Amino acid sequence: MLTALFGGTFNPPHIGHDAMLKALQEEKEIGEIWVMPDRIPPHKVCEFLASDEDRVAMYERLIRPYGKASLCLVEFEREGKSYTFDTVTALQNRYPEKQFAFVCGGDMLTSFDQWYRYEDLMRLLPFIVFEREGTDHREFERRRKQFSAMGMAITVPKTVVPAVSSTAFRAKPEEGGRLLPAEVYAYIKAKGIYQGGTSGQV
Repeated sequence: MLTALFGGTFNPPHIGHDAMLKALQEEKEIGEIWVMPDRIPPHKVCEFLASDEDRVAMYERLIRPYGKASLCLVEFEREGKSYTFDTVTALQNRYPEKQFAFVCGGDMLTSFDQWYRYEDLMRLLPFIVFEREGTDHREFERRRKQFSAMGMAITVPKTVVPAVSSTAFRAKPEEGGRLLPAEVYAYIKAKGIYQGGTSGQV
């Protein structure tokens, strides 16, 4: 059984993340889903990142409906930027009995060759890559074939996730009822997070 590593900044978690979790929950070959937020995203710029406490609280609400899902806060344990290669290597050393797979959205695949040590990373574990609505399918397929030829094992689930971003919510927090899972949005409203309309690219 696979342990799916679902990494990201999740600032905040939105309905696209929720759709991916639902699809992973229903996949028989996946025994566990570790939602793995990064502490300091290395490839993104963000003008506002919610506090660690609030981020963890939001993730707990995101995963609540999914019995296979749990939080993996290994990247919160380290100082500095979070590089996926380092995290995966650390987890494989810590849990040699587990078979990991890394989960991401199709937008990450199109920029994968900008990741730290991406050629080494693609050979460490298989990838589960979700397509997003409204994306360039031909470019997605070009990249999938390119990285597959380089040795990357890629599975593309049938589920196509909504074209939603955390950036869009932060720009218009009043849209949260449409863009975020209900419990996550209720927490954000109660705590008054993201009320400044900040627009960092995360």
